[in-house]
Amino acid sequence: MRIVQRPRQCLAALASALVMAGGAPSALAQLPTAPQPAQPSRVVVDAYILGPGDSLQIELLDIPELSGTFSIGPDGTLYLPRLRALYVEGLTVEELRYFLTEQFKAYVKSPQLYVKPVAYRAVRVYVGGEITRPGYYMLSGGEVLEDQISILEGRSPTAVRQEATGLRDFQAARLRLQRQATDDVSVLQGFARSGSSNRWPTLFDALRAAQGVTPYSNLGDVQVVRKQPLSAGGGKVRAMVDFLRLVSSGDESVNIRLFDGDVIQVSRSPQVMRDQLLAASRTNLSPDFIEVFVSGRVKEPGPQSLPQGATLNQAIASAGGAKLLRGRVEFLRFSPDGATDRRLFSFNASAKAGDYKNPVLMSGDVVRVNDSIFSASVEVLNELTGPAVGIYSVYSLFRN
Repeated sequence: MRIVQRPRQCLAALASALVMAGGAPSALAQLPTAPQPAQPSRVVVDAYILGPGDSLQIELLDIPELSGTFSIGPDGTLYLPRLRALYVEGLTVEELRYFLTEQFKAYVKSPQLYVKPVAYRAVRVYVGGEITRPGYYMLSGGEVLEDQISILEGRSPTAVRQEATGLRDFQAARLRLQRQATDDVSVLQGFARSGSSNRWPTLFDALRAAQGVTPYSNLGDVQVVRKQPLSAGGGKVRAMVDFLRLVSSGDESVNIRLFDGDVIQVSRSPQVMRDQLLAASRTNLSPDFIEVFVSGRVKEPGPQSLPQGATLNQAIASAGGAKLLRGRVEFLRFSPDGATDRRLFSFNASAKAGDYKNPVLMSGDVVRVNDSIFSASVEVLNELTGPAVGIYSVYSLFRN
């Protein structure tokens, strides 16, 4: 297991720097009174961290005037009756419940507080590495489903688990991983938080939004980096995912739920992964077809739409095949990182798929079948004799 975590900062130091919109010290500065982690190095990967755009139903038992549905503003503050603006970004639902209970004690004797998410913000993730279109993607967070968050209405995790029928891998989702965990399986259990309903964005959704894999993507080595809540010391935790298990055998346990701010990196294989590419196209992870351009001495030059995993020879065949008196084949590919792959070789109709002379194609590749010395000579001769033949034809027409 490989875990990366920045040095833990004292929660009191963080909270003391937070102030209310009005300039007075924020009630959040009292957060150090909240239960602290028993072990400073514990790792929490399945806790939903609140942020701008989340909507919460907050109820004070028997006090409707202080209850209602409230949203976290763009600045990370939650505006509540009596308490006014409170900075809550970075807290989990249970931390928020405890924090608000403490703040309402100034107005209510023995407050009984219930906090329940009613809508989640859209999930923004970064997908990088060996992927067709690296970049940031917004994935819909959907609406909250009953009992899918870690703590609802202040109930214990056991009570929530018992009610969460129909949610796959829920118990694995509630695991609180420790730093001394020794295998990636434990990490994945935490990352594979429950709520893998179609309302939640998953790793598959992120890779599909980035238009799928390339011939060199290694889905057996996908890295996911996630932020930890403040109560766990902040920082980040990293897990390695063998996503190939989903593509090859339909193992949904590796299709983990994504949280806002997750970073996904797909490693690059030194060799073409054609079998993986074909398997990915069968699961609609990647587009079914790619478009390449074939020109030169072929019968039907122009753009060619080919299935995923198609090779250079198949592209030439799709363009009607190469003409006689052809020359060398030129292959051109522009990579997202600015590199250019240019090859010039003799056409070999029997070359194996993935061979230097028969590469597996990607969308945007250019294939040109050049002229030979003889075909080029014929072209030059036609260009030279064409005008003369035309003039002679006109002359003959008027002479008659």
